[in-house]
Formats: sequence, structure tokens, C-alpha cells
Amino acid sequence: MSDTAKHFYFMGICGTAMGSAAVALKERGYQVSGSDASVYPPMSTFLQSHGIEIKGGYQAEHVPEDADYIVVGNALSRGNAEVETVLNNKLRYLSLPELLKEFFLRGKRNFVVTGTHGKTTTSSMLAWLMDFAGLQPGFMIGGIPRNFGEGARLMDSDFVVMEGDEYDTAFFDKRSKFLHYLPEFVVVNNIEFDHADIFDSIEDIKLSFRRMLNIVPSQGLVCANGDDSNCIEVTKNCPAPVKTVGMGEGCDVQIEKVEYRGGESAFVLDGEPYVINMDGEFNVRNAAMAICGARFAGIEAQVIREGLQEFEGIARRQEVRGVTESGITVVDDFAHHPTAIREALIGMRRRFNGARIWAVFEPRSNTTRRNVFQDDLPEALSEADAVCVSAVEDSGKVAVEDRLDPEKVMSALKEKGVPAFYEAGADAIVERLKEESCEGDVVIVLSNGGFGGIHEKLLQVL
Repeated sequence: MSDTAKHFYFMGICGTAMGSAAVALKERGYQVSGSDASVYPPMSTFLQSHGIEIKGGYQAEHVPEDADYIVVGNALSRGNAEVETVLNNKLRYLSLPELLKEFFLRGKRNFVVTGTHGKTTTSSMLAWLMDFAGLQPGFMIGGIPRNFGEGARLMDSDFVVMEGDEYDTAFFDKRSKFLHYLPEFVVVNNIEFDHADIFDSIEDIKLSFRRMLNIVPSQGLVCANGDDSNCIEVTKNCPAPVKTVGMGEGCDVQIEKVEYRGGESAFVLDGEPYVINMDGEFNVRNAAMAICGARFAGIEAQVIREGLQEFEGIARRQEVRGVTESGITVVDDFAHHPTAIREALIGMRRRFNGARIWAVFEPRSNTTRRNVFQDDLPEALSEADAVCVSAVEDSGKVAVEDRLDPEKVMSALKEKGVPAFYEAGADAIVERLKEESCEGDVVIVLSNGGFGGIHEKLLQVL
């Protein structure tokens, strides 16, 4: 990478990670500009407040001739007018993970949190523990930790916490993003099949994890879920030190004496007691991994204990959005993989003991729109007392023979004795719940998107 670079142009600049990297470069004195198909607040105003010019839409003439680097967002592909201009004019381009590697991560102590589930919670918790201990870490997280109020902060700290996504890097680089993050410390929370649009099998996913673990230095550390056979498998022959973390007796770092207290969870790790203000086994496991990372960074147990008590959680992770006048609680959760859905519902059951739990699910992710989880989704959703499922989002992008059949999900749930309703979208679900819900019910909305503003609609109508 050139040390004389002066101008960076971001294609897809309004994405959270892209925008944060753009502002960090601007603050280092570089000229930064960019374009995006969707230019709207809060990211547009955030960028403009830092003096970054944004072009609306993708047009060939937007690409500046004097740009030293073109940063190509993950959502862009061949056929995009600006992509074609960059290629035809042989301009120097790179992906966001490549940019992070060369301009923000090289030479730093990078703590990378990976796995199918729990990445956002674990990386948020770890970044907060470091911040609480005065280490002032940089971080790039795929959610909004409430302690920080932002998902990314890139600065000149020695420590960086990265949420390590196994999704591909760019249209020209189909390797997983986390392969670019120069990890010193790695968490492997769990490994399941996901991202059916880019991976053909669980073996493909495990191969990506092996490749990432192959670049962890010998003075680094890998903490892997000792209760997950896929995690154990990918860490075999890892050239870096490995510690297994889990509840099984064979784990190097064992989670013991777990207590769920309705809103908080207590446990013991390596003889040290800890308490988190979160429910459920998944969150205990996430906290255990964050503690291991904090210890590797040199933070003392008492400081970790105090930091965990101050951790405020993450937006859109079992977040209570409000309680209606009729006494119905509306909860938002990002869960969309069957395992995450099941654990979210189990957590709700513990937290709202005795309440009737409604699960409202939107098949929106690239995997849940497909029939990969046709049988797994009813199993997961059956943890609720009643279920509403909306039509498959952008169903036309998935071939009919590969598409999830919500009617079959309904049939499977009804066979299990769970009342289930298939509705066209958010408005229809709101109307259904207006008829079916009653005082004391808890409605948890499960989606990785905005779901048509359903949360506010439920609070207004129920």
C-alpha cells in the first residue's frame, strides 16, 4: 500500500463500517469522498459533519480521477456503473477489509471474535471491558453497544476489537472478511451452517475458519467453544495456542455454577465469580469468551467483574422497545438463524416467567429465505406459545424450488400444538395481534431488518 496516498473514494460510503472508516481516514488528514445509492441520516449527516462529500447514486462521472484508492463496498457487483468505470480505467481499488488491514490493523493487537452466533455481544462486551480498564480500544462491531452509542471507533490505540464475519469480502474477493484482520487473539464461539448464498456446506465454512486460525501468531491465543464439535475440529493442528472454553468437564476454561436470576446470570470461571445483566446460556458463554479476551489483554479479575456490571448490552438484542397501554411488552431481537431464534425465545421465557410469548418472524436473511432451514425453523419457533410469520422478503431473488415455504412452517407448528399465523407483512401481523394478543403477553420480533417499522406499529395499535 502506498504511504503517499492522499484521496480515498468510498463506493457504498453510507454503510456503518464504510462510513466509520471514511471518517477515521478524514481525521488522519486524508481527502475522503464517496457515493451511495441510499444517502439518508444518520450516516449521511455524520459524514457531512466531517466534511465528506457524498454523491447520490452510482454514476461513472462520480468516480474522481485523482483518487489514490477506490474502496469498493461489499454490496456492489459487476454491472454497477462505478465498478465498471474503475475496472475499465484500471484504477487502484480494494475492499474495506483490505483497507482496515493496511491502514488500521497492521502492527496492532487485534482481538477478533468469530462464530455463527454471539459475535456482536461478545465483541461489544470485550471492547467495553478494555475501555473500562482504560485501554481505549478501537473497535468495529456489527451492532450498537449501548455503552458506546456507535458500532465503530478507529483510533491510535494498541488494541482493536473486531467482529470477525465469515461472510465474503467483495465481489472480487470471495474469501471471508476475517482473513484480513491480522488476529492475535481469536474467539470461535460456535460454528453452524449459515450464509447459504455463498457457502455450499458446513465443510466450506469450516475451511474458512481453518484458514483464519492458520494466521494466528505463536504468541497469540485462540479460545474455542469446547462444547461444539465443529469448533474442536477446526482448531486441530492450529499452529497457535488453543484453549477450550465451555461447560463440559474437559474444557480448559470451565464455566461452572451457572444461575439464571430473571434478568441477570451468575457463573464461575476459573474459580472467579461473575455476574452479567443478561439472560440465558448463550450470553453466559459470550461473557466467558469476553473475559478470556480481557485476561489475555492483561486486565485483572476484579476490574473485569466491575466492568461486566456496567455493561449495558446491545441495541436489537432482546431489547424491550416498550409496553403498550394494554400491558403488552414489545421486544426487538436480531435473531434470524434457528439456533439464535431458539435461544432468544428461551431467554424470553426465563425473563418473563409465566407470560405468553409471541414470536413474530420475518424470513429475510439470505439463508432463511431459502428452504435450508425448512425443518429447523418450526423446531426453533415452537419455543414460543404462538407464532406469526411474514411472507418471504424479496422472494423473487430465490428460485421457487429453493425458497422457504412458510405454509409448511405453519403446518409443522400446528402439528406441535402451537397456534401459528402466516401473514403478508408487518401491517397484517399487527392486525392479527390486535385480535389475538391480550394483557401480559410478550411479543418478540425476530428479524435482521427493519420489518416495515413493525415495533412502533405494534406499540401504537395494540
